[in-house]
Amino acid sequence: MTAPATIPGLSAIADRYDAILCDVWGVIHNGRESFPGALDALVRFRAQTGGPTVLLSNAPRPAEDVKHQLRRLQVADEVYTGFVTSGDATRAELMRRAPGPVWIVGAERDLPLYDGIELDFVDPHAAAFVSVTGLADDETETPEDYRAALAIAAARGLPLVCANPDRVVQRGEKLIYCAGALADLYETLGGEVLMAGKPYAPIYEMAYAEIDRLAGRQIPRDRILAIGDGLITDVAGAQGQGLDCLFIASGIHAGDSFGADSGLDPARIGALLDRAGLAAAYAMPHLVW
Repeated sequence: MTAPATIPGLSAIADRYDAILCDVWGVIHNGRESFPGALDALVRFRAQTGGPTVLLSNAPRPAEDVKHQLRRLQVADEVYTGFVTSGDATRAELMRRAPGPVWIVGAERDLPLYDGIELDFVDPHAAAFVSVTGLADDETETPEDYRAALAIAAARGLPLVCANPDRVVQRGEKLIYCAGALADLYETLGGEVLMAGKPYAPIYEMAYAEIDRLAGRQIPRDRILAIGDGLITDVAGAQGQGLDCLFIASGIHAGDSFGADSGLDPARIGALLDRAGLAAAYAMPHLVW
């Protein structure tokens, strides 16, 4: 087991990188409020290095739509230079399968994912595939509420396109289920799942193209820093892409990252990563400069 290096702030390593890929939910906001220290860190990185700061989110909607949510949470457009979402990456998969028919599962707020794609929306008995953005009501429902309907789709051999590989995210102090949890259930029912967001390659290929466009040159991967709080999405994605990762411990794995004195515990984080077969270069409690 090798614990990640604990750093006091992004400034300690900023000169080692020319670009940042930063997770959103759990790093710069918790669904209720944004984190001023994290926003300041991204702004200062760009001011010091001149490098792009690209947000990389498993949000199941196009980036342009998610920006409205960020503005409501006091995340100004100037905080970042680029934005790529799982929704952006998933749209390419949906276009290949148009016109469907498709059974869609998710909240009404996620409908912008389908804008401009000619798909016929039907029930699981008539669909050719399933598209999942999340639970219809993630405040009250759990994946088990969808077992019976998902079992119908799985029995028919329908592939499921998952627009958000996250299993849970933090909303305030509460953990809520995401589309990835439904995808996990679908696999236990024998269904086939397709994902394009973190930790899978399609979203990273889009992100690299955005970084290079913003920088006006190709940035080597060893000069790109990935920042995130999710092991099976952010850390696994960075490791699979050969990127250094800064693990933010106060997110969804906070319960396994801090000691009895509420301080960051590198040994506990090392054990957490080791159990998952993962590694991160650095760790911090919160993203700050």
